[in-house]
Amino acid sequence: MNSGGEAFINPPFYCDYGTHIEVGKNFFANYNCTMLDVGRIRVGDNVQLAPNVAIYTAGHPVHPATRNTQYEYGIDVTIGNNVWIGGNVVICPGVTIGDNAVIGAGSVVTKDIPAWTVAAGNPCRVIRKITEADRNKHFAGREIDEEAWLDILRIEKEENDNEKYPVAE
Repeated sequence: MNSGGEAFINPPFYCDYGTHIEVGKNFFANYNCTMLDVGRIRVGDNVQLAPNVAIYTAGHPVHPATRNTQYEYGIDVTIGNNVWIGGNVVICPGVTIGDNAVIGAGSVVTKDIPAWTVAAGNPCRVIRKITEADRNKHFAGREIDEEAWLDILRIEKEENDNEKYPVAE
């Protein structure tokens, strides 16, 4: 696995090769992450994976006669910057997840997900856009308490990193 900076992975971690995985700075993968890297897996900066996330680039032919030859293919998966992927998410071969997206827990991502969206379900679909109105919110639209919010604003100001702390479109 190649990392562009700090990366933290809670074990256990599973992969096919490891050499086809590229992660950006500030990458975090929680327990029981699986990456089948027959194809390339490219992950941007500031990406967080909850427990039991599985990223699959590997696949097999649909027809049983062809599949029984043990043929396997790999189609690259790309995950943008500042993406949060919830627990028990499966990302299928060929998927691209755009910058600043959130994928809800339990989702099966079979198609590309655009940037700045919240998406969830099986199959995963876009639920809504992420806007500046979400900036001081957490779970289910609840507002971050005042003390924590002031601390967040201080951190953003001190770090002054527009890539890590982007403004919604």
